[in-house]
Amino acid sequence: MQPRTSIALECAYFDADRCRSCTLLPTPYERQLADKQRAVEAALPAMAWDAPHASAVGGFRNKAKMAVAGTVDAPTIGILAADGSGIDLQACPLHEAPIVAAMPVLERLVREARLTPYDVPSRRGELKLLIVTASPDGELAVRLVLRSTESLSRIRKHLGVLDALPIASLSANLQPEHKAVLEGEEELLLAGDGVLVMRVNGIGLRLRPRSFFQTNTAVAAGLYRQATAWIDEAAPASVLDLYCGVGGFALHAARSGRRVEGVEVTAEAIDAARESAAELGADASFSVGDATAVDLEGARAPELVVVNPPRRGIGALAARLDASAVDRVLYSSCNPDSLARDLAAMPGFRPVRGRVFDMFPHTGHAEVLVELERR
Repeated sequence: MQPRTSIALECAYFDADRCRSCTLLPTPYERQLADKQRAVEAALPAMAWDAPHASAVGGFRNKAKMAVAGTVDAPTIGILAADGSGIDLQACPLHEAPIVAAMPVLERLVREARLTPYDVPSRRGELKLLIVTASPDGELAVRLVLRSTESLSRIRKHLGVLDALPIASLSANLQPEHKAVLEGEEELLLAGDGVLVMRVNGIGLRLRPRSFFQTNTAVAAGLYRQATAWIDEAAPASVLDLYCGVGGFALHAARSGRRVEGVEVTAEAIDAARESAAELGADASFSVGDATAVDLEGARAPELVVVNPPRRGIGALAARLDASAVDRVLYSSCNPDSLARDLAAMPGFRPVRGRVFDMFPHTGHAEVLVELERR
């Protein structure tokens, strides 16, 4: 059942002018959704549209990326002001309840392990970010983004602080550079097995620390259900999932018994997808590779391709798909502008239908699923 859309979200941070990240918060949610639908329709070619998939207005975000500032004895966990000072947002109403409950405990770890918050103006300090992800089962994956290994022994000494939290994975990411880069290349596991299971529509998708997953689990579940329904209607013998991540679209499609392959550049995500496929007993194979360079011709050319690219879109892959033997494409996009550009580069396909999935309430961002068929 779709969430009710008439309930306004109360946010003390917005009311106090401490955080304005949710630019559309004063706008009634029904109007937000209608405006988003109109904007997406205006940006894309004419097609049939299903009713947009609404979100809960609060408590929907499964991931918190919190900048740490202030001092060891009085840290702030939230965002940074324009001058680099910290704004504490530990009780942000967008986050799922387990994340909000974890924040005071994580603050205690910062204080007791003497983790000096990173100060942007002076370029000094150790702890840059706390990244917390919650699973549908209420488990947590916690990442501490540090500048060095200097504090690791103190963190390990004080891990008992976190005993009250249902932590499946605790890791430290090393990001020594003085620039706006979210994370570094090195990840050190400190506790747990390094895997957070996101159980979506009965499929256990495995997230490791550097894996991507949609930040709105309930709406992501709806997106996967919709894509699977359209795939089942088309009834292709084979499906290729490009930019497959941990295998969300591919593993859902494989449950109907068809042959499915997935390609993703991140080896960690591919390992996770393979483990999930083995657990399901699915006829799905996954490989590490460049999605834009996959062979789309020959006897094993897929009948249907799913693409779920980054915000920049699929680029040169659009022309390759257009010239291929592929009959049908499902395109999941978080950027209607790049989606429009890519559709224009595929004149051999006709947009059949689309649907907006509101992953990001109170902002202008939209996730869109579009079905294309060969003309």
